[in-house]
Amino acid sequence: MISVRMARAEDVPALVRLRLANAERHVALDPYRHRLPEPEAVRRYFEELLSSPAEAMVLVLVAEVRGSVAGMTEIVVTPAPPDHQILVPHRIAQVHTVVLERYRSQGIGKALVTAAEQHAARHGVSRLIAPILASNADALSFYSRAGFGQHGILLSKELTANSSNAVGSN
Repeated sequence: MISVRMARAEDVPALVRLRLANAERHVALDPYRHRLPEPEAVRRYFEELLSSPAEAMVLVLVAEVRGSVAGMTEIVVTPAPPDHQILVPHRIAQVHTVVLERYRSQGIGKALVTAAEQHAARHGVSRLIAPILASNADALSFYSRAGFGQHGILLSKELTANSSNAVGSN
């Protein structure tokens, strides 16, 4: 049986394991843009985040299977755009989900995303966005099955200190 709940301070070691497992997967997909963070930095992040949940714009949910944390999802809430923006002022959030390899294909990710949708809606969020690497076919498939569709295209360009296209350069 899968149960999903808000993360608590005693979940920090499991959250660190999940973040590091997720980092390993992303480094394998794109080592140029991703790295393995120091476990101590990850531990501090989650400890600080969970010590003041009322103020946080990040919600962390965990999924348990037989008393063990098997996965998590982070909901990163973005404030609505200010009045001077052209965007309709909807509150959006990014959702980041990870399930340990040995627990995949058991409905845990689906349970986490469903719970994330419910929690986000209760916090005034009207749209969830799942930022995914184009090369991450598993995540693309997972979020598509969960009802996520293409929202737009995010283009990027790597810059260096010597970029000649910088504003104000001669």
